[in-house]
Formats: sequence, structure tokens, C-alpha cells
Amino acid sequence: MISVVVPTLGRDSLSDLLSTLAGQVHDRPGLEILLVDDRPAGGAELAVPGALAPYTKVLRGRGAGPAAARNLGWQAARHPWVAFLDDDVLPAPDWLDRLRADLAVPDRVGGVQGVVRVPLPTDRPPTDWERVTAGLADGEWITADMAYRRAALAAVGGFDERFPRAYREDAELAHRVRLAGWRLLRGTRTVVHPVRPENRWISLRAQRGNADDALLRRLYGPTWRTDLGVPAGRRHQHAALTGAAVLTAVTLAGAAAARRSRAGRPFAATAALAGAAWLAGTARFGYARIAPGPGTRSEVTTMLVTSAVIPPLAVAHWVRGWWRNRNETPRPVRRYPGDLR
Repeated sequence: MISVVVPTLGRDSLSDLLSTLAGQVHDRPGLEILLVDDRPAGGAELAVPGALAPYTKVLRGRGAGPAAARNLGWQAARHPWVAFLDDDVLPAPDWLDRLRADLAVPDRVGGVQGVVRVPLPTDRPPTDWERVTAGLADGEWITADMAYRRAALAAVGGFDERFPRAYREDAELAHRVRLAGWRLLRGTRTVVHPVRPENRWISLRAQRGNADDALLRRLYGPTWRTDLGVPAGRRHQHAALTGAAVLTAVTLAGAAAARRSRAGRPFAATAALAGAAWLAGTARFGYARIAPGPGTRSEVTTMLVTSAVIPPLAVAHWVRGWWRNRNETPRPVRRYPGDLR
């Protein structure tokens, strides 16, 4: 008795996912597939393979992001287990069979994660974006393939819709599920998560996630990364580089204003030191991103430009999120019924 929820923006990859599932249904009672059409502007009706049609229902989302779309899906689900799939993954041919086996767990287990594999090129080193995507394979409780008991979702109120992007919303949900006393396990079913094509400036757009990190810091305090199992970031390094860049600009302006007097010398000296610190830190950041990559002219140029822009952009998004969420508090959870602690 499993409900599979797939929020989608109508990407081409959805047809591959549905075709793969269509080859696995083989008269399965107790299965339903809920497609949440979250395209903000709507569009043509989503195409569903004939073999899946008896099991599938399409829900219309409101274009409010993946957390809201998944909430719509699990709240409409009829079965006690809800398996979430992203619309850009490709389940293994035995995915449904392994999902059933993964969910044969004790009552105390509230969620079971699948195995995510990210194929990388074999004829060259991966690009920065490819390496970032490959990190999904090591992620904890990511909803590229994550199944939860409906009771566990109901106990914590589902996904927190204050997280509008496909970023941190799944780790935050898993944290609340564990706070409520449920256990989470890893299963054996497998999906492949291809590297989605993106333009060369994707790393700049990704910095918006710093606002979500600021929300998590507000909600769970300074240990939020450890508590949620999120790897350490570069926020402190970005703040230091941004401070050095600002100090360089300010002292250069001071030196220019006082250039006709001795008062300008301290400004010039400070600007030189701050500028050297910024240049060294930016070069180190850029090298860390360039060295593992393919070394093409396009990749190196992109890494040099974005390594200079990312630190102040990341800090700006963090500050925006910190201020906007200054009054936010964690969502309440109901403890697991059998928890006696």
C-alpha cells in the first residue's frame, strides 16, 4: 500500500521516469502515483503512459515550490507509505519491488531513503556543476528518492513551505521527523540522477540557498549543520573575502580623497594589505574549484569570474535571509506514539 508522489515542472525527464515505472507496475493493487503539476503558468496536460493510467492521478499545484507541491501530494495520498521521487531521476528496473522490500520495517521507522547514483563523465574530469550534483549521492534523506510513513509526515506537519527552493527542505523535514522520535533508515532501491544541463552561471543562482541556511540558523541555532547532517559550508570564508573587498574599496576611496596630503598614506597601505588578502583568498577559492575540473578555457574562465562574485553574493543572500526570518520559530511536532523518553 504505497503512494508515489512526483512533483514536476513538466521537464522532459518526466517522461523517462514514467516510462520506467510503467514497465514495473504489472497489476499492482495498493499502488497509486500522484503527479503534482507545479508549473506556474500551467500548460498542456501531462502525458501519462497507458500502463500507468489506472494508478495515476494528476494534481494541480500552485507553483509555490517543491515543499508545497510535495505537501499537496502526500495529503492527497491514500496509503500509509508515501514515496517521493524527483521528476529528473530514473528509477532502476526493479525499483518498485525493492521499494516494497525497503518498507518492510518496524513500526518505529518513519522513513527509508533510496540509493542515488549520479553518472559522471568517464573521458574527462567533471565540471564544477557536475561535482556539485554528484554530492547528491552522499546526501542524507534527500527527496530525490525518499519514502515516509504518512503518519510521520502528519506528526510533523509535512514539509516546511518557508523553504521555497529544492534546497534544505528535505533535510529540515528529516530533522523534525527524528525529533518526533521516528527512526530513518537507508534502503537498497536505486535511482539514477543525471546531471541536469545548466548554463555556466548556475553557481551564482545557487547562492540564493544561503537565505535558506540563514533560516535554518534562526530555527535551530549554531549547531544546525551538525543536527541536520549538512556538510560544512564556506560562509565564514565568504564573509572574510567580502570584508576584505569592502575594506579595499573604502580605503582606496579614502586614499584618493587624501592623495594630496600625507594623510592618504595610511589609507593606501591599508588598501594594499586588504587588496592582497582579497586577491589571495579569491585565488585560493578559484583554484579549489578549477583544479579538479576539466581545465577547458570556458570552465576556467567561468570559475575565475564566479569565484570573485560568489562571496559577496552569498553574504548578501545570507543577510537577506537572516533579516527576513528574524522572528521565525521551528514548527511543532507530535512525538512518536510509542516513545517513552
